Amino acid sequence: MNIVVVGCQWGDEGKGRVIDLLARKVDAVVRYQGGSNAGHTVIVGGEKFVFHLIPSGILHSGKKAIIAGGVVIDPGQLLKEMEDLQKRGISMDNLYISASSHVVMPYHKDLERWEESLRGKGRIGTTGRGIGPAYADKAARRGIRMGDLLEKETFKEKLSFNLKIYTNLLGINYSEKELLEKFLEYGKKLRKYITDTSLLIYELMKKGKDLLFEGAQGTLLDIDHGTYPYVTSSNSTAAGVCSGCGIGPRSITKVIGVAKAYTTRVGEGPFPTELKNEIGNLLQERGNEYGATTGRPRRCGWFDGVALRYATRINGLDELILTKLDILDPLDKVKICVAYKFKGKLIQDFPNRFIIWRDCEPVYEEMDGWREDTSKVTSYKDLPVAARNYVKKIEQIGKVPIRLLSVGPQREEIFATP
Repeated sequence: MNIVVVGCQWGDEGKGRVIDLLARKVDAVVRYQGGSNAGHTVIVGGEKFVFHLIPSGILHSGKKAIIAGGVVIDPGQLLKEMEDLQKRGISMDNLYISASSHVVMPYHKDLERWEESLRGKGRIGTTGRGIGPAYADKAARRGIRMGDLLEKETFKEKLSFNLKIYTNLLGINYSEKELLEKFLEYGKKLRKYITDTSLLIYELMKKGKDLLFEGAQGTLLDIDHGTYPYVTSSNSTAAGVCSGCGIGPRSITKVIGVAKAYTTRVGEGPFPTELKNEIGNLLQERGNEYGATTGRPRRCGWFDGVALRYATRINGLDELILTKLDILDPLDKVKICVAYKFKGKLIQDFPNRFIIWRDCEPVYEEMDGWREDTSKVTSYKDLPVAARNYVKKIEQIGKVPIRLLSVGPQREEIFATP
């Protein structure tokens, strides 16, 4: 089995804990896109782990953790993450890093901050981690790759060329000598982990091993299919697996989507079901909706069924995992967005125009809340009837079966549906 786990909203759906759950039954977990702008949180035995670059499957002993070529890597951040995990008893022996992964450089971060300042009110709301400019250099064919850090002359040549561009662009006099020394040292420390991950993945598949592909961000942040320009800089949909890992589409066996029982978004951009009221505040506080990477508060709103239908179609979802159902426990009524209305016209399918995302009105279906504590529930049949009705309605609207439900952040606080 080669399974893809993808977010169905604007990220932060709980993919990390889902990967952690599914990792028990596979031989390797592969991160296929994004960078250290991602944050996957896993809680094990009350202990919290936050991952930015390393696949969260590393918590399972003996499982290969692979960072594929579609990921952009900040080596300093990666080494810090590795060291922090090692201090907590997590081995790095099964970590593999693609030689083709592009490197995030200090000038990428400077450029991103500068661009955001120029945008003013139209800012994207990036993390400032330099991810977008790193992908831009990749597309412009001037990027530095992890394999280059192992070859001094190659790295020096590429770095020199890039500094000519960025020194002129930003007016910052970067020290080529300091950057050369610093990043070659990173290369030395990471050398034993850097390899051809596309070949490694191919060989594992050939041996019949089970692989789990872990994405970052979510469907609505995809560079091609998200709410552009308020998106990430890579393909965060299931399609990103093939280009990010160097495998063919026929290799994928199953695509599993993850969505919260409500909707959140961090940063700027359109959000049709956003709640700027007491209910939105309640969801934020009960759900601890603060970014794992930046700590920024997430905007909260009702569940968006239009977006889920879109995610089902774009990713070819086979099934869905619904998280954080318990956060809705205190509400008398719950709502699901079933369509949008724009200039008097009803829209059933997710639009691809910014002006519609920005100005549309959500059309809701209201349902009874359950006003019961579900956080201790361990089986679907023990959920309140109103909670089960809510889950069934999401299935109907999204046109995808819900296989698992979570009612808390711990490993054991998740159960199957009938």
